Amino acid sequence: MSIPRTVFGTIFAAGLLFLLSLPAQAAVSDDISAIEKYLNSLKTAQAKFEQFDPDGELVTGTFYLSRPGRLRFEYDPPLKDFVVADGTFIYFYDAEVQEQSHAPIGQTLADFILRPNLSLNGDIQVKDIKRAAGLLQVTLVQTADPDAGSIMLGLTEKPMTLKKWRVVDAQGAVTEITLTDFKADLKLPDSLFFYRDPSRDVRRYNN
Repeated sequence: MSIPRTVFGTIFAAGLLFLLSLPAQAAVSDDISAIEKYLNSLKTAQAKFEQFDPDGELVTGTFYLSRPGRLRFEYDPPLKDFVVADGTFIYFYDAEVQEQSHAPIGQTLADFILRPNLSLNGDIQVKDIKRAAGLLQVTLVQTADPDAGSIMLGLTEKPMTLKKWRVVDAQGAVTEITLTDFKADLKLPDSLFFYRDPSRDVRRYNN
């Protein structure tokens, strides 16, 4: 029995598309490997940041990173808010009400870049990877709960440098941070990554 030409053409086209996709798949794998290698080699960093909140408000400050486990966002005056991760918990301090909230790092999106050995598979899944706006952009989600939120990392490539990230929470609210004046491999004081309650410091001083 002879194979109809239309069937043969479909099989040939499918095979050709598969062969053409192999270089693209290899390139994506290379990109993911390069991002993993860069992030795992990134131990300390400091940069200025601009943050656009979900309501469109722009705030600025200084970002500090000490992998694994530690980071700090120090906002510029007049804001006195800050965010600090001490290796176990991440704390959010709201100066207006002089209160903090905290959560284990592993329950937050910060875990994506703070874990000691970052691998973009397993419990972290690459949802999308592309080149846009002059950056290599990779979007990551939790494999077990991809609807819990995502983080997009944007990196320059030559040399590879973390330039921005965009966090989308489970409700779809977007927070975007852009980094400038990025410096890596700095000696940063441990005191940056401890939570200290500013309201208690003020009361102690006033007493």
